[in-house]
Amino acid sequence: MLALVGLFFLLREHWGHVVGWWPYVLLLACPLLHVFMHGSHGHGRHDDHRGS
Repeated sequence: MLALVGLFFLLREHWGHVVGWWPYVLLLACPLLHVFMHGSHGHGRHDDHRGS
């Protein structure tokens, strides 16, 4: 709870700085999400379970 209160006051005081970084955060988040979320799609798995 103390961390949430601290985060609230930190964002309130430095909101101008935070808003200035949002475009860069979004641009960095796109490739990171692409890399880390591919595990759930099955990419890279070469197991072939065809029925014989």
